[in-house]
Amino acid sequence: MMRAVGFDDEDFEKAIVGVASGFSTITPCNAGLDRLEHAVSAALTEADAKPARFGTITISDGISMGTEGMKYSLVSREVIADSIETVCNGQSLDGVVAIGGCDKNMPGAMIALARLDIPSLFVYGGTIKPGHLDGKDLTIVSAFEAVGQYSAGKIDKRSLLQVEKKACPGVGSCGGMFTANTMSAAIEAMGMCLKHASTMAAEDNEIAIAAAEAARAVVRAIDAGIRPRQVLTRAAFENAITVVMAVGGSTNAVLHLLAIADAAGVPLTLDDFETIRKRTPVICDLKPSGRFVTVDLHRAGGIPQVMKLLLDAGLLHGDTRMMTGETLAERLADVPSTPPTGQEVIRPLSAPIYAQGHLAVLRGTLAPEGAVAKISGVKVPKLAGPARVFDSEETCLEAILAGKIQAGDVVVVRYEGPKGGPGMREMLSPTSAIIGAGLGDKVGLITDGRFSGGSYGLVVGHVAPEAAVGGPLALVEEGDRIVIDALTLRLDIEVDEAVLAERRARLVLPEPRYRHGVLAKYRALVGSSALGATTGSPNT
Repeated sequence: MMRAVGFDDEDFEKAIVGVASGFSTITPCNAGLDRLEHAVSAALTEADAKPARFGTITISDGISMGTEGMKYSLVSREVIADSIETVCNGQSLDGVVAIGGCDKNMPGAMIALARLDIPSLFVYGGTIKPGHLDGKDLTIVSAFEAVGQYSAGKIDKRSLLQVEKKACPGVGSCGGMFTANTMSAAIEAMGMCLKHASTMAAEDNEIAIAAAEAARAVVRAIDAGIRPRQVLTRAAFENAITVVMAVGGSTNAVLHLLAIADAAGVPLTLDDFETIRKRTPVICDLKPSGRFVTVDLHRAGGIPQVMKLLLDAGLLHGDTRMMTGETLAERLADVPSTPPTGQEVIRPLSAPIYAQGHLAVLRGTLAPEGAVAKISGVKVPKLAGPARVFDSEETCLEAILAGKIQAGDVVVVRYEGPKGGPGMREMLSPTSAIIGAGLGDKVGLITDGRFSGGSYGLVVGHVAPEAAVGGPLALVEEGDRIVIDALTLRLDIEVDEAVLAERRARLVLPEPRYRHGVLAKYRALVGSSALGATTGSPNT
């Protein structure tokens, strides 16, 4: 059978290396991956290995956002992980190069590489270049916010159309420090991709060159016996969290790093994120709450420059090992100890944007297991107001666009968690509509769902336990006073415990929304978001 797919006599003595590609014309994030797939395969052949190409899936968060289709986004992370694991173990491959672009490609692939523990590297498909309109950079979030501006009467239909047409000018993953670029940065920090590879633009030539070098590096790792679990140590995860904090990354990094750590057998909890947040400043001025996009970060020195500043300050473990064999300190040895002059993307630690990290873990009567908030750019860190309760994202968005949400309200979107959705949809449409309506600093939003990496404002996600399993969020009623306090890291409902107990006694949870198919399967297997929303794990 192997001769039938091109093996000659000498090939049976070579290492067989999988090329797991998420190439797809569904989304610009993955539309450019085919050339990287070919570059990797050619480099493997030149390195005297035998490439074995196979595909895996992708779901475009940006396209499915705000629809039922978004429920499949987080599910796709598990499908990607399962498919790569299944092929590599089923065919007894010696190593694998995983290539991905959209948000769930990266954690999905990393979960698989951690499970497999065969020599491997991740190749990022690259970031999209920004769109431009009236002298301003545009990203996908610009389009979502323009919808809110249009609904609020702040722009006309022609302006909305112009933003929509120019927001995504070519291939590549969403251009700010949203989830895809956050996870690529984390992967570079952990040593599972090449130096500088996490911030390259999808359309530039250097990314294909880097992909070919990654293939050669995997062959060297096979010869040297270097495996992912030697790289994915507790210290490596601490490095990744530190970098995510420093660059102002997505809340989704919390969920995904917990899941990857679980696959690697590394103990990691929400409390670890909070510990690292307190000692790590935000030093990168990046969208969504900042000014610049990822191609600007790349020109300023990329993740290696960020890590060098952190390493010099004693905030990173320099002795962690890279899949390429060297230590982190050795990888960064030739990186300058000061950010380059003439740029404003990366600041020195002496002049950070924020003195502490931006991804905070909140707990309280509404989130006994924890919740995650992005507190960068929040002008009002504490908000107490009446609950506006919605049992789905759609009904919430309708109310916002109809002008029914007022300053001081705390919007509650529940039954959108891992089991309740199922699939833990991102609330980019509601948060963008709130921002577009000019209520970003006046309205809070809490949910057991997730947020896009493009979301910002006083928003709290991953509330656990979720409403669908009887978590406190299920007990909230319209008008209850909710307190979000980013200063004391609390998320509370100001309702007497006796009243909550009475509500719990009469609580009837909704029937599952899906009883067959992949969503029903996911609902049955998935665990708490506080543990990474994993499936097939002892922690579920």
